[in-house]
Amino acid sequence: MNNLDTRYQALLEDILYWGVKKTDRTGTGTVSVFGRQIRHNMSEGFPLLTTKKMAIKTMMTELKWFLKGDTNIKYLVDNGCNIWNGDAYKNYFNNLSKDTDVFDILTQDKFIEKIKSDNHFAQKWGELGPIYGKQWVNWGGFDIVSGEINEGYNKGVNQIQSLIHDLKTNPDSRRLMVSAWNVGELNRMVLPPCHYGFQVYTRELNLDERIDIYNGGRIPMNQSSDYFHEHMDMYGIPRRAISLMWNQRSVDTFLGLPFNIASYATLLLLIANEVEMYPESLIGNLGDTHLYLNHIEQAKEQIERDSYNLPQLKLTNVNLKDGEFDWELIGYESHPTIKAQLSN
Repeated sequence: MNNLDTRYQALLEDILYWGVKKTDRTGTGTVSVFGRQIRHNMSEGFPLLTTKKMAIKTMMTELKWFLKGDTNIKYLVDNGCNIWNGDAYKNYFNNLSKDTDVFDILTQDKFIEKIKSDNHFAQKWGELGPIYGKQWVNWGGFDIVSGEINEGYNKGVNQIQSLIHDLKTNPDSRRLMVSAWNVGELNRMVLPPCHYGFQVYTRELNLDERIDIYNGGRIPMNQSSDYFHEHMDMYGIPRRAISLMWNQRSVDTFLGLPFNIASYATLLLLIANEVEMYPESLIGNLGDTHLYLNHIEQAKEQIERDSYNLPQLKLTNVNLKDGEFDWELIGYESHPTIKAQLSN
């Protein structure tokens, strides 16, 4: 079953039909709607679009980068992820001295090569400021400096580990949230967060639901009378379901949103694994939901494509504290890539 591609294609049609033209900071221009939502039931499969081929390794690398608390693109480019290159290069170009000789200004390709090969250069110009990773795992952390002397470090709040703790000790809490929108640090970020926060929600599973999970949905629930919760405990079936809802102020619907959906689905699976819960619903609340004007024809092409069945994602060796996990995508079949330019 693949309702995800259908919902995504409907969103593209919605923007094309109802969207209004707007200017934007990149100078590209958009057609935009406001206040949309996309939902996915995780039991239907891993939500990776099949109507175009998705760069899953790139998305996984970025998610690990967030979870590590890293904010420098060196880890990304060293691992073949280039989606933040344009933002880093734009920051480099905009902050060059006015006296810099035009022949000394690096092209973007040369800039990335130097990020890879020159650690001192990467430390200065690969840094994007206190973006997602900093806020997720080190909210409020800062260097303690007296004059020219660094006297130590004030460790901030690890929101991911706090969330895990709260899920284990108070799973019905209404405060199971992680925020990346740190108002006091926005002016130090190369790009303020587009997906600025997420919330999780858990509930107890009844016996029939647990049996259905055990049976993989293949055996009718009316055959459940001979089972008890204790049987399901023996088989390792979770007692609770967990859902995740993320909020996004700005949505590049053609290039960015498919990544956001798959990334937060992976995060949901990682958290569910950590707290031994069953992943249930994934929900995205979308603010300014737009197509860049140079993505219109690509969106029309994708709308016309039929979908394939959704794949499954297998996670192993999960270590959320270190932002590490291994993954295997099973049964992914898709249409070819549709190329489109990323606007920075």
